[in-house]
Amino acid sequence: MKIHEYQAKETLKKFNVPVQDGVAIKSMDEFDGAIFQLKQKGINQFVVKSQIHAGGRGKGKLYNPKNRSELILEGGVKFTTSSEKAKEIAGKILGNLLVTHQTGPEGKIVKTLFITEGLDYKKELYLGILLDRAVSRNVIMVSTEGGVEIEKVAAETPEKIIKEWIDPAVGLQAFQARNLAFALGLEGNAFKSFIPFIQSLYKAYEQTDASMLEINPLIITNDDKVVALDAKMNFDDNALYRHPEIAAYRDLDEEDPLEIEASKYNLNYIKLDGNVGCMVNGAGLAMATMDIIKLAGGEPANFLDVGGGANKETVANGFKIILSDKNVKAILINIFGGIVRCDRVAQGVIDAAKEMHVAVPIVVRLEGTNAKEAGILLRESGLNFEVASSFDDAAKKVTAVLKK
Repeated sequence: MKIHEYQAKETLKKFNVPVQDGVAIKSMDEFDGAIFQLKQKGINQFVVKSQIHAGGRGKGKLYNPKNRSELILEGGVKFTTSSEKAKEIAGKILGNLLVTHQTGPEGKIVKTLFITEGLDYKKELYLGILLDRAVSRNVIMVSTEGGVEIEKVAAETPEKIIKEWIDPAVGLQAFQARNLAFALGLEGNAFKSFIPFIQSLYKAYEQTDASMLEINPLIITNDDKVVALDAKMNFDDNALYRHPEIAAYRDLDEEDPLEIEASKYNLNYIKLDGNVGCMVNGAGLAMATMDIIKLAGGEPANFLDVGGGANKETVANGFKIILSDKNVKAILINIFGGIVRCDRVAQGVIDAAKEMHVAVPIVVRLEGTNAKEAGILLRESGLNFEVASSFDDAAKKVTAVLKK
């Protein structure tokens, strides 16, 4: 699960991580109150930050959602020393369509703003924490190249990313915190400020069951304090039951409606841009299915893992989700019958297809227990099924039906 910057900072504050102060608003009626709160703290320069689940906000462009050719403003993050100017900027951002390199051309409507203090600083750094699955350890990554896309740094100057792997048995050690500070070239008070900062940050990452925590930029202020100027946090969905306060941060407006609908049926669904709907059991098989569709010349429209116990209800819900995507022109069902028998899956597919009145071509490949019996059921169903004999055959048949 993803959360907004202002929510990430609320979370980090609980672990005494120094962050840029600010107030979140959802309408312009709340703007004056937000500025009043900041001025009460002696803050007299401001940053207006759009809040969407995508990076590149500062370099994005805001358009009128009703007329996408009308450019409203360049940049979804703006600094000013005037509260009047901040209000003018906020009015141009809130409710408009922000397009960044991560949103794609469709963009996202800005429904929340974070009005923050404007900080003076002398250096921007990068810091990220996530699980390195190759070694089954969390890794802390730092770089002196803060404020830019870390993917660009990794591609062009990977030597500028320094990593420290954390042993889960002992946690982050003081010498590792010092190693990271040295790698960033910190000294004096900045060095001293960084050590408790990274220790508190790592504690926040672990204790919230985060799957990713990124501070970009991490800044060194003019008085040598380390502060999180931005913050991005993702969480392990399977651990959210332990953190109801984090689960409450979920913003359904930022999620794909089909993915939300799929989650109601415990289906793992991710919408893609192709035209071949995929219904598969098992994440690995689903990934392989998408790959082989691509190799056969098709484009997968989704990732959909229906789990190991596929039945009539599961298949029907899967059809419902897939067919809600108007781009889908054919469906490939690829099920391995291990936990569940193939003939039962086949009967579920037949029943669901009849009830849902599925009009697009369906290619079915069932392998495993009672696969032969399943093939007979499908062929004798009277429905427009293409029964595939192999993985490769399934991909070729589903791309072939698209050309008919």
